[in-house]
Amino acid sequence: MNIEKNYAKEFEMIEKAYEQAGGDISNLLSKDIVSIIISGDKILGKNTVDGITINVKSAENGKVEYEMIIEDNLKLDKPIHMCVGFLKKQGEQYIKSTYKIGKNCDIKFLSHCSFPFGKIHHKMESEMYIDENSVVFMEDEHFHNEKDGIFLETYYYTKVSKNSVFDSRFKLTKSRAGNLKIHMTVDLDEDAKALLESKVWGKNDDKIEIKEIVNLNGEKSSGIAKTYVFAQDSTNAEVINEAYGNAPYSKGHIECTEISKGSNVHVSTIPILRVNNDLAELTHEASVGRVNPQQLETLMAKGLNEDEATELIIKGILK
Repeated sequence: MNIEKNYAKEFEMIEKAYEQAGGDISNLLSKDIVSIIISGDKILGKNTVDGITINVKSAENGKVEYEMIIEDNLKLDKPIHMCVGFLKKQGEQYIKSTYKIGKNCDIKFLSHCSFPFGKIHHKMESEMYIDENSVVFMEDEHFHNEKDGIFLETYYYTKVSKNSVFDSRFKLTKSRAGNLKIHMTVDLDEDAKALLESKVWGKNDDKIEIKEIVNLNGEKSSGIAKTYVFAQDSTNAEVINEAYGNAPYSKGHIECTEISKGSNVHVSTIPILRVNNDLAELTHEASVGRVNPQQLETLMAKGLNEDEATELIIKGILK
């Protein structure tokens, strides 16, 4: 990947932020890896390989928009890397992305998003269309600043076609969440499978809203939505998991675990199950409460104080 000269200094800053989020900058620069680097309202660089086309639309009013098209029968040994950052003290970032993945593909995405400074508003709208007999894995890890937090709102839509698999993992556990709003919707065709998993750590006065919707539209489709939230200090967290059994022999499961620590914490979980076909099967599991006292006592007996023991337990859950 070549970085334009007038973006070189900004790329150096993005490099540091990317590593904070857990990324390896060498992967972004390798010529045999598909990658895209976004800073603010600019695409600093992109790289692709045979079988993948990245179409970038010119930015308008601070909006970055691109489309990635993956041809049939493409199986990548190395993940597609995406780096998103915002380096100003304040402002807005709006990204709209579309992914069209062909038949018989095997693709992995690794996304690292870093917002280390100031009060910003980041909005992302992402659509993914997965054709038949494909497997797609998406890992999205965030790093936010500890002082001001940010307002982050993301809207993901994924269409999973017949006999395909979609596995999505969202993680925000290394820093404050800020004002966080995540909405994920997945539509599943016949024999399609999906796993949606989100892990978030809320601190100070963070506000967390997570909504995951699984639409089981095809016969024998199956979907799982799992959410883990640890809320401390004055965090306010609400999780809504929905599953709709619209087809015969479809199976859905939603699961939410919220753990709180602090007298000013407010957490809630709302499971919604709706069977629209009497041969569909839906289940749910939810728990809201404090850290397991027996685990705390065991760790404190080994010399840890309460805060250290709590952090160790939570890191184990959110790993």
